[in-house]
Amino acid sequence: MALSLALIIILGLAFNKAFDQLRLPGLLGMLLLGILIGPYGINLINEDILRISPDLRRIALIVILLRAGLGIKKETLQKVGIPALKMSVIPVLLEGLTITVIGSYLLRIPLVESGMLGFIIAAVSPAVVVPQMLDLIERNKGILKGIPTLILAGASIDDVFAITFFSTFLGFYSGQNINLTWKILNIPISIVLGVLLGIVVALGLIHFFKKYHIRDTKKALLILSLSIILTGLEDFLKNIIPIASLVGVMVIGFIMLEKYEVVAQRLASKFNKIWVFAELILFVLVGAEVNVHVAINSGLLGLVIIFVGLLARSIGVIISLINSELTWKERLFCVIAYTPKATVQAAIGATPLAVGVPSGDIILAIAVLAIMITAPLGAAGIKLAGNRWLSSDREKLPG
Repeated sequence: MALSLALIIILGLAFNKAFDQLRLPGLLGMLLLGILIGPYGINLINEDILRISPDLRRIALIVILLRAGLGIKKETLQKVGIPALKMSVIPVLLEGLTITVIGSYLLRIPLVESGMLGFIIAAVSPAVVVPQMLDLIERNKGILKGIPTLILAGASIDDVFAITFFSTFLGFYSGQNINLTWKILNIPISIVLGVLLGIVVALGLIHFFKKYHIRDTKKALLILSLSIILTGLEDFLKNIIPIASLVGVMVIGFIMLEKYEVVAQRLASKFNKIWVFAELILFVLVGAEVNVHVAINSGLLGLVIIFVGLLARSIGVIISLINSELTWKERLFCVIAYTPKATVQAAIGATPLAVGVPSGDIILAIAVLAIMITAPLGAAGIKLAGNRWLSSDREKLPG
């Protein structure tokens, strides 16, 4: 296992650098590396690492979400509040429901099974989107209009809707007595609980840090540990009460910045350093989940379904931004930023197959194909469009 970790780090750094030299997002190199050395490639990653891969990927995602929260300012969030709320709901619902209908017709499968497919594919990938938005914030791209924060806030809640509707369709298939109204009500409840828990944890940490002097590195490790416990609490209570724990993780960073800015800025620097390692683990292991052969089996129909879904999502983004102050180029940037798929698809794409859904194999194939197409193209598109279409606000900032 140690040898595999060393291989992931050395080759991951090399692929990251190579793609940066090509002016492409480094994460593309790490994804391709994962595909190459993963179990569906030349199989150089130890089975023990693959077994704990979901936990490692979750920890890496927590790191970048904490860093995101530490970069979101209250004034910016207030500015993008309503558009962000629309962006978290409309695109994912339009994409998921469109794929549900189109998928059932093209694949000739029941609507319930197509619904699982629709909301697996509909989730945007925070693992791909969040680092790119943080990079834009650090380079002062589009920050006066709060565009990166708009994407960060919307994308973090987008997944809550996607996973909730997926679990609803899975419950219908399993013959569970699902109350759809209650399931829909669970979404705002889970978000509110996630936010409240994040606030409680953050305020507790601030009180502790003010009372006891400890090194910033230990502060960062303590915050990371409590955030992992928070996500574990969601798993433990998922059959009792819903908690959007990843939203809570971002809130921890946000409250830290709002209430204890001096320490928050130092902690952001620490999490930037932790992210250097976490990024390698996250994207290489996501790539290792991709079975190219399965993706190819989905064929032309898979491509059509993904394309139609992205078209519906794009329309949803444009609807969400009606009456906003964004220019058309900035709105098109938001459309591109909302296309990458990876995290959720890698995490739950195989679930229908595992529980015996007849179309589980084709659902998995299209989920894998979605990662292969949208993650690299979306990441490259975000970088290119961000550089060209978002204004550099450095000289416009006060002071």
